[in-house]
Amino acid sequence: MKVELFIPCFIDQIHPETAFNTIKVLEKLGCKVSYNDNQTCCGQPAFNSGFWDEAKEVGSKFLDDFTAQNYIVGPSGSCVGMVKNYYNDLFTNALSHNKCRAVQNSIYELSDFIVNVLKKEEVGAKLPGKAVYHDSCGALRECKIKNEPRKLLKNVEGLELVEMNDVEVCCGFGGTFSVKFEAISSAMAEQKINNALATGANYIISTDTSCLMHLQGYIEKNDLPIRTMHIADVLASGW
Repeated sequence: MKVELFIPCFIDQIHPETAFNTIKVLEKLGCKVSYNDNQTCCGQPAFNSGFWDEAKEVGSKFLDDFTAQNYIVGPSGSCVGMVKNYYNDLFTNALSHNKCRAVQNSIYELSDFIVNVLKKEEVGAKLPGKAVYHDSCGALRECKIKNEPRKLLKNVEGLELVEMNDVEVCCGFGGTFSVKFEAISSAMAEQKINNALATGANYIISTDTSCLMHLQGYIEKNDLPIRTMHIADVLASGW
């Protein structure tokens, strides 16, 4: 199966190892992965800040960077959710309307693709310890992803998956929200991490690097005994 890889900005610039692990997992599951290194951003930061003309310009480039003839897979519920849902506001009745719909129908978040397209729930990963899964707003609310990551994590050898309180509550990142409302954002991160610590977990796992970067920053600042991991990094562990 041919897959076009979409790597969001946060991963490209800050956690490129997650991109390589995404490829590693997809190839192990039999996919032939291609990557267009001309790709940049999906336009979400500009869109969420109200700069829709700029977001449309960036989004137009995104549509040009993918063929939509194959599945498009990205390790980010937030960015995939932007394309699936909010490109409607940018490209409905535009010249690129048909291309937009084709891309929207072809794009998947990584765990969603593995479970619902490839029909796999086990990839041979091993990771000792206890973990909680954080439902990112993008994956849960924009992509309707809830059980898919949990199915994959429950099949990671040595990993005990437990649920924390308020698991569906936002971590406080919210893109520019964390900049405009720093105190509220930090308090939300504190609450999320305290809920994770209360379970005795070693890891907070999610589909979104943006959430994990926000939480990891709070963890490091306060020297807390827990760490964050992207689900792609978990699934590529222990081979």
